[in-house]
Amino acid sequence: MKFRVAREVLADAVAWTARSLPPRPSVPVLAGILLEVEGTQLSVSGFDYEVSARAEIDVQTSESGRALVPGRLLAEITRALPPHPVDITAEGPRLAIACGNARFSLPTLPVEDYPSLPSMPSAAGIVDSDVFAEAVGQVAVAAGRDDTLPMLTGVRLEIEDDLITLAATDRYRLAVREFAWRPETPGLSAAVLVPARTLADAAKTLTSGPEITLSLSSGSSGEGILGLSGKDRQTTTRLLDAEFVKYRAIMPNESLSDATLPVGLFTDAAKRVALVAERGTPLRCEFTPGQVTLRAGGTDDEGQAEERCDVDFDGDPLTIGFNPTFLLDGLAAVHTERARMDFTSPLKPAVLSGVEEPPGDDAPAAPAERPGSYRYLIMPVRLPS
Repeated sequence: MKFRVAREVLADAVAWTARSLPPRPSVPVLAGILLEVEGTQLSVSGFDYEVSARAEIDVQTSESGRALVPGRLLAEITRALPPHPVDITAEGPRLAIACGNARFSLPTLPVEDYPSLPSMPSAAGIVDSDVFAEAVGQVAVAAGRDDTLPMLTGVRLEIEDDLITLAATDRYRLAVREFAWRPETPGLSAAVLVPARTLADAAKTLTSGPEITLSLSSGSSGEGILGLSGKDRQTTTRLLDAEFVKYRAIMPNESLSDATLPVGLFTDAAKRVALVAERGTPLRCEFTPGQVTLRAGGTDDEGQAEERCDVDFDGDPLTIGFNPTFLLDGLAAVHTERARMDFTSPLKPAVLSGVEEPPGDDAPAAPAERPGSYRYLIMPVRLPS
């Protein structure tokens, strides 16, 4: 194997693939990146039996072939190379890298022991890459991180014709986002559970092209694969075989009071007041007509903070407590200048959603969104009496 390639192009492809490599591989070969040259294309691949990643780039080929190289080391080297074309040659059990005056020789791993990457499932449909990245980011923040509860570490992906719904929860909050897409088959219906960390990473890094192709396969036992492919890149992940919570039953259907708040000002105030909140203590929110008062701390042994913020509040005065981190995560995810919080009681979940601003007289009308396209439910924290 022998080829020449632009340094920036190679470094980008290797770095993207290396992101999916396991930090502690079960077998040594899974720490490798597979380089395969055929024709004028170089394929850069990684696989750990759960997640696969493949990037394809154009190269000047002298000789086709394949080699398995320590992945993280290759990523560090290609990132540090000078801005010159890179010549790579596989010479027996070693890989030679030449770039400008820099020379590297790396040991290769036994390529014959490397597992075959899974095939990309059949395409289910296409979604705008920016929309998909935003939606996944809004929802994945609420996913759990406890691997002993796999059903909470995933994002539920539901397809009903031209609508996709994403949902995730860690039991203390629930995030749901809906958006339109273009299915290959009209009337398509499916529901799968995707590892949240893998989905979030893939969504963020597949935005180089305008669209992402979503592919699905599922077996009779419930196992299956989700495939995502963008411009010159594709990734697959094994689906979680777990039952997701019936989240629609958790989401309140009505509210007794609501507040419309300026996201930027409210967020800044909440961050300041939360500075004195000891770990695990709530941020106290006292809603009255026209304003909310935020408080934290309060005992003689800790700091205290209080700040008022103007809001539009409709309903009887309400005092409710929230985990400040969970509240700030939701505010950061709404992506609107104003947000609405709906309440039923101080001990029942509140629902945060974005408030779409009407376009100005000279501004083009924004595409119509379905009502409730993003909702963030947050459980309250019982306040000390």
